[in-house]
Amino acid sequence: MFYSIALIAYVLDLVFGEFEKLKFIKHPIILIGNYISWFQKKFYKDSILRGSFLTISTVLVVFVISYILSLIDNVVVQGFLASFTLASKMLYDSVKDIVSSDDLDVKKQKISYLVSRDTSEMSNSDVNKAAVETYSENLSDGVIAPLFYLICFGIVGAYVYKAINTLDSMVGYRNEKYENFGKVSAILDDIVNYIPARITAVLIALFFFSRSALIEFGKFGKKHDSLNAGLPISAIALGLGVKLGGPTSYFGKLKEKPFFGRGREIIENYDVLNALSIKRKLDIFIIIVLILGVL
Repeated sequence: MFYSIALIAYVLDLVFGEFEKLKFIKHPIILIGNYISWFQKKFYKDSILRGSFLTISTVLVVFVISYILSLIDNVVVQGFLASFTLASKMLYDSVKDIVSSDDLDVKKQKISYLVSRDTSEMSNSDVNKAAVETYSENLSDGVIAPLFYLICFGIVGAYVYKAINTLDSMVGYRNEKYENFGKVSAILDDIVNYIPARITAVLIALFFFSRSALIEFGKFGKKHDSLNAGLPISAIALGLGVKLGGPTSYFGKLKEKPFFGRGREIIENYDVLNALSIKRKLDIFIIIVLILGVL
């Protein structure tokens, strides 16, 4: 049954994306984010214990609500609900929209909606690099991981995953404010993304038909601070024949990140488009796998 739900969800996401025209429906991930923001305003403290209360309460609330929704005995309704955990179309459209403009200021504004790094002083290459990196990372976070947990555990698994991932994206930073408060969320996010990140890296390498990407994504990926994020980034860098990573500014401070991949350091617009070109292959592959699962 979970394969049927996942197939419906994936096709709905491909066609309709975030269902922007359904104004009467508040996106569930936004509601999760609203709860996290409310908790922070009310109960924030520079404390691992206080942050763990945020993580536990968020996951528990999402688990209970999604479990109740999972009792709906209708595969189409469940597929519709599950589609909100996927972001394949939105991710593709958002990244492609960045390279649709020739105005650097417009590109910097658009990339600022997708990344946490400082964008004001970015060059065109910096914007393109950030676009490729966020595309590869979010292929895992926004497509492969929720689909993985949807197939394994139904909509409860997909929504609990999205709750953990949203927590990490909002409080899982290693800075003065969130080093302690977001620690539990960040650790939990590392755990739940361990398998999906590696699946994503392998798929990227296969769809680029890149032997070096398949063999070496782990070697470069382990240089990343994150247990998982560097793997798909390295795979796509090796597939494109470029270097990603390098010195990057976050919250006004320059971070000396390692390089991932080998080749050119200047990232052109066509590199972003080449990265996006794997989407069609990925869609076909996923739909075939889900159909086989249903059968």
